[in-house]
Amino acid sequence: MTLNSWCLLLLDGAIMAVFNQKSVLDMIKEFRKNWRALCNSERTTLCGADSMLLALQLSMAENNKQHSGEFTVSLSDVLLTWKYLLHEKLNLPVENMDVTDHYEDVRKIYDDFLKNSNMLDLIDVYQKCRALTSNCENYNTISPVQLLARKIIFSYLNLLVNSKNDLAVAYILNIPDRGLGREAFTDLKHAAREKQMSIFLVATSFIRTIELGGKGYAPPPSDPLRTHVKGLSNFINFIDKLDEILGEIPNPSIAGGQILSVIKMQLIKGQNSRDPFCKAIEEVAQDLDLRIKSIINSQEGVVALSTTDISPARPKSHAINHGTAYCGRDTVKALLVLLDEEAANAPTKNKAELLYDEENTIHRHGTSILTLFRSPTQVNNSIKPLRERICMSMQEKKIKRV
Repeated sequence: MTLNSWCLLLLDGAIMAVFNQKSVLDMIKEFRKNWRALCNSERTTLCGADSMLLALQLSMAENNKQHSGEFTVSLSDVLLTWKYLLHEKLNLPVENMDVTDHYEDVRKIYDDFLKNSNMLDLIDVYQKCRALTSNCENYNTISPVQLLARKIIFSYLNLLVNSKNDLAVAYILNIPDRGLGREAFTDLKHAAREKQMSIFLVATSFIRTIELGGKGYAPPPSDPLRTHVKGLSNFINFIDKLDEILGEIPNPSIAGGQILSVIKMQLIKGQNSRDPFCKAIEEVAQDLDLRIKSIINSQEGVVALSTTDISPARPKSHAINHGTAYCGRDTVKALLVLLDEEAANAPTKNKAELLYDEENTIHRHGTSILTLFRSPTQVNNSIKPLRERICMSMQEKKIKRV
């Protein structure tokens, strides 16, 4: 698929005149080579077309909550704003285009969401390095259950590389079932906003305090996260296990294969081996393992020509892990290439299915991102204060007398 074809899919038919014929992946490779001048972290991950649309949906719902109190947004408004956002970011004409109310507020929320998640969308990458790339895989031949399996495994890999990615956490926090449903995610989200931290870092800090802090540092009994200690501990300890593989196995090919194997075993544990989801997980993990080995082989072939490699003689602070296990650097580089390829894929054609996959209409292993980020409905059965009830009663009597 050429870059123009990708952009036409992204813009749903808008006329493109700004891109050259370079592929999406070529642009991303250029971005990775020059990351120091283009972003703050080598672990910055890219927001593909589908994730861009989901981020916009969440931003519009958050904006509506601020203005009307309802964390919701209509599909038509999302698609209208999506088209306007893309035209604006690509510097295409917008004079005659409709736009929803409070668009500037929505745009700020969208930009802040990506910044706080340590992500860049593909158009940001284009604008930064002036060369987009694409050898996109054709998703039309992949079954829905395989797409779901890819989404879950890639979310684990994304979180392993970029711990600030709240979208990745949303996908996998309760996959497999850890008892961390919507209420748990809401409690984490509120704690993250209060502390101005990523959701994963809040969960990690909470569990570390419980496990290592002692009584003097333990969270108070009133902390809502205490209800979810077991599930959060399971989740954090599993990510720790993946991190240990990343940091302790110097061979990136072996490390990548073991990471995928551990994720696969976690997802299919206790499941019927004939289940389509289990089969899809095994197939996707096998394909990605082969792809990682291919990426590593290609990197080794050009390592002598690379101008961005970090000398092993330099201190740890120069490494991609920024002070963590230095030997995991090459594995992270390979995973970033894999994630970049996923981000460059063509967007989902069925936007309604992507944005509004409510829990009762999709595969049991999935959930709606909008539903997760929307706080559970709070039923207010509290009795009003006596003074307020007396005043209301007196007002009603005055009205009757008149």
